[in-house]
Parts: sequence; structure tokens; C-alpha cells
Amino acid sequence: MQRTVAQGRGPVRYGPLAPQPGLPVLPELLSVLAAAAGRAAPEPPGGGEAVREAACRHWGRRGLVTAPQDVAAGPGAPALLLALLGAYGGDVLLPRPCPAWWTPQVRLLGRRAYHVATPAECGGVPDPYALLETVRRVRAEGGDPRVLLLSVADDPTATVPPPEMLREACEAAESAGLFVVSDESWRDTVHRPHDTLVLSPAEMLPDRAAVLLDLSGALLPAGWPAAVVRFPDTPRGTRLRAGTLDVLTATGALVAGPVAGAAAHALDEPDAVAGRVCAAATLHGAVAAAAHRELLAVGALARPPQAGRHLYADLTPLRAGLARHGVGDAMELEDWLAGRLGAATPGGQRFADEPVALRVRLSTGPLLGATPEERLAALTAPDPLALPHVRRSLDLLGSVLAGLA
Repeated sequence: MQRTVAQGRGPVRYGPLAPQPGLPVLPELLSVLAAAAGRAAPEPPGGGEAVREAACRHWGRRGLVTAPQDVAAGPGAPALLLALLGAYGGDVLLPRPCPAWWTPQVRLLGRRAYHVATPAECGGVPDPYALLETVRRVRAEGGDPRVLLLSVADDPTATVPPPEMLREACEAAESAGLFVVSDESWRDTVHRPHDTLVLSPAEMLPDRAAVLLDLSGALLPAGWPAAVVRFPDTPRGTRLRAGTLDVLTATGALVAGPVAGAAAHALDEPDAVAGRVCAAATLHGAVAAAAHRELLAVGALARPPQAGRHLYADLTPLRAGLARHGVGDAMELEDWLAGRLGAATPGGQRFADEPVALRVRLSTGPLLGATPEERLAALTAPDPLALPHVRRSLDLLGSVLAGLA
């Protein structure tokens, strides 16, 4: 029998941060935070009533009716995911590639992580047939797979799974008896929201899916850590939420009081917040599309970016050119590109991808400018690609890539 490879216990290595927007904090959010700066007390474990009710309204506008007693808040998605997985138990299945911080959460709990290949069309979800086969093998070898992690707007691939692909993955998870955790932190960063349909597993598996939302995806700066998770409205969901709160309490993973106020305000999406979210997604989409064109022009491969502030590039067709510079794997590619572009370019090995594959995640934030003023100008420009500093950044990317062709 072919043995299924798992990533279990072991040291948690450095992982790259999520791509940052590179944009100044919205003044309205600064005012809300400043008004609450005198609050000394933290939120209770799982978040106070205001932030949980705001999360309910946020999900309600997206078709997911939610009650406050089915919501928990924490200081960022990693803390919430760690608590949720700790409460649920069992081994975890993840797509390959997957966000850099997912696998360390599983490792910290001493659980096994099994990575499943994604379809050719997208990232974020496992191929349903590969998922079922992996579950079969893991159980035959004595493993205990219970949870599937997936994302409906993916980091690192910057893709959105088509509805039929997401549905097939959910059906496979249900038939395998897996509980689904859907990371929807990037849902509101879709570049063309009128052309891209984003669905949630909670719509397809209402009794078997939790939804995780890190507000740093679209609503808050990464330096103001806040996230919320939606549990199923079932007895098992109630028990899972209680177990999650136990872990949050034991680890002291509480949302700071002033940040909770800003989180509640952002979740309600007033005009200024909604406008910034839309403008930022449009800007990053335009720059990502331009970077994608630079990649294709030299023969590199990349799925068209649909969401987020990055794209995932496969430079395997440029292997010969990279070899001239002593680059033969993803780790060497990461260092080589970062040195030439002056920005972090984490290799695919950070995302559980094959180290021998020459893949990297390129972020759009550094392409917007070197100063807050330049980045704000890109946000407000009718055509950000026409700005000299944006054009210079894209030209640098193009010239570095062209030297490998």
C-alpha cells in the first residue's frame, strides 16, 4: 500500500505574513479606535455582544443568517483556528498549496496534516476524488481525519473556486464524514465582484461547516488583530463553540477592547469602510492583472488572479535561466527574487507546495509605491498603472523576469 505522507509534530518554522494592502489606515477607523482608546478592559472570551452582533449582520448581508450565540471572536484568525481545531480534535486535511499559517496550527496541536492536490482550475479547495482517496488511505493506515480546511477566496493562489468545484469538494467532505472549516477572510477582496460568484460551504453544509473571517483580509489593518468564526446552529456547533471558548480562555486569546470597537464598526460596513474595501480590491486587481501579464510575456505560468493582494507564479518554464543564477528550488528562488525586487517573495515551500517546484507568491502591495503618499495616490488615481512609480515597479518585475527567458 502506498503510504500517505503527513506533516505532524515538529518545529514551527518562520512563515510569511499575509500580503499587506500597503494603504494608509482609513481615517474613520482611526477615529473609532481613538475614541475607544481609554477602554482598559479586554473583551470577554469569544468577544462581547457588540462585535458578535455586528458579525451576524455582516454574514446576514451575505445570505448567512446567524445568531450571536453561534459566533466567537478572537485576536486574529490563527488564534481562532488553533482554538477551534483544539476543540474539535482529529487529523486535518488541507489543499496543496494552502495559506502558510494553516499547517503550523495543526502542528502546534500535535495533529497530522494531510495535503491534497487542488484542481487545475483553482486553488483553495481539494480535488474531490483526491480528497476521498486520501481519507481512505489515512484511515487504512490508522489515521483519524476529521476536519477539512478550505478557502473560498484563496491565499496563495489568488483564485476563487467555481461554485460547482466548491460544491463537489463539500459533497466529498460530507460523504467522508469531515467537518469543514471555511476561511473566508479574502472573500471581500474579489477584484471583479459582479463577475465572480463567491459561495460559502455554510450554504451547502449548514450543519457541518464553520466560517472563519479574519478582518485583516479586507476590513482592518493587520496591526489591529481581530477575527470572528461562525458555528453551525446545531447541538454539535454549540459544543464546538463552548470548547473553542475554553481554549481561548486558557490561552488568554482575547480581543483588545479598542480593537473590538473598530471591528464592530468595520463589520457593519458604513459607506466609508465599504468604499475603501471596494477601491482597494479594484486597485490590487488592476496591479495584479498587470503583473500577471508580465509573467505570461516571458513564458511563466500563473492562474489569473481573482482576489486578494497577490498572485501565485510558477517559474518552472524559466528553470534554465534560473539555473544560470544558481537557483534550483523554491527556497533559492525566494531569496533570489526578493534580492532583485526588494520585496518579500515567499516560495511555494512556505505554502506546503513541492519545494522542487519553482513557485512563488508575488504581492501587489509593494508595487503601489514606497511611501504612504504614493500608495494613496495609486488608490485614488483613475488609472493607477499610468502613475510613474507604479509603472517603475512593474517594469522592474518585467525586466527581472525577462533576464531569465
